[in-house]
Amino acid sequence: MPRLLDRALRMACACEPSVAAGANPGAQLGAMLATLAQAGRDKATFITTSLLGTFGDWVEQLIAESSGKEGQGILPVIREPLGLAEVHGDDRFFVYLRLDEQPEEDQDEFVQSFEDAGFPVIRLPLHDLYDLGGQFFLWEIATAVAGHLLGINPFNQPNVEAAKARTRETVEACIQTGSLPKEIPALVDGGIIVYSGPPGGTGSSVSGDSAEEALTTFIDQARPGAYISLQAYLQPTVEVEGALRSLSARLRDATRLATTMGYGPRYLHSTGQLHKGDAGRGLFIQITADDPRDVLIPDEAGSPDSSITFGTLKIAQALGDRQALLDSGRQVIRFHLGADVVDGLNRLSEALQSPN
Repeated sequence: MPRLLDRALRMACACEPSVAAGANPGAQLGAMLATLAQAGRDKATFITTSLLGTFGDWVEQLIAESSGKEGQGILPVIREPLGLAEVHGDDRFFVYLRLDEQPEEDQDEFVQSFEDAGFPVIRLPLHDLYDLGGQFFLWEIATAVAGHLLGINPFNQPNVEAAKARTRETVEACIQTGSLPKEIPALVDGGIIVYSGPPGGTGSSVSGDSAEEALTTFIDQARPGAYISLQAYLQPTVEVEGALRSLSARLRDATRLATTMGYGPRYLHSTGQLHKGDAGRGLFIQITADDPRDVLIPDEAGSPDSSITFGTLKIAQALGDRQALLDSGRQVIRFHLGADVVDGLNRLSEALQSPN
């Protein structure tokens, strides 16, 4: 721990206000983030060696919550499967955190191919894992600087409360009536149920006669600068994770759109602010499933009485966020996969083909 803090202190000294902007790493990185975003490259794709993978979870929340507001935002893309340069749109730039003591040659080759194809690449070498202390401080300063240059307040989260309020409304209605708001499916296709439109509404129609067609027509409405967000209210098993990553890669390859993936309800507190506060070009795909088992939530600590279960709360959070997204003018579709989650995810993946 002392060595980690020492690296953070070194970076803090390098980023002091007394250090000229041209020699200040925090100011330099922040200026790069803002300049790229203003030029239309607002998708920050992080590539890290395997030992640094979880750093992405932290920096994702920092950038998304700090920059995604007032019609602006830098979309952090983390843990994306590596793909060829041609499957990435011109709204991307790449951040490469390379651990010098454990380099991964395949990543070096991919990063070089992105640079050769004309994508901006920010290379941040780390000598060892203790250099993460410096990276934590560096990105906090850089994000604050970028927010200032973009003309936004990086220290507030004005849209996070919207999903919470909608969820509370749903939970209260459930407690009073004994069930969640009744949803009318837009489409039922075997084991997959498709929902579109506001929860509890009349059920908006979707294009196509199958879940696969519903997915492809949904993403076909993407506008320039769009991105796709997979919001998975699923148990994060190894099999589910693999199927989600495959679906994410297929979506990116078929559309050339940046595709992010987050587990619900966690993502509400990491990227949820950006989803509702940015320029509004995101396409949001919610994925839910049956719970193989459920657990009661006591009304009071130690009490056997319960008005709601964890499974019900989870769906209420999905419905609440869906309504908050719709309130913000976003495009949302929900696929309920029933009991066989991996099979349902694979079905959706197989519907997608890369462009010729």
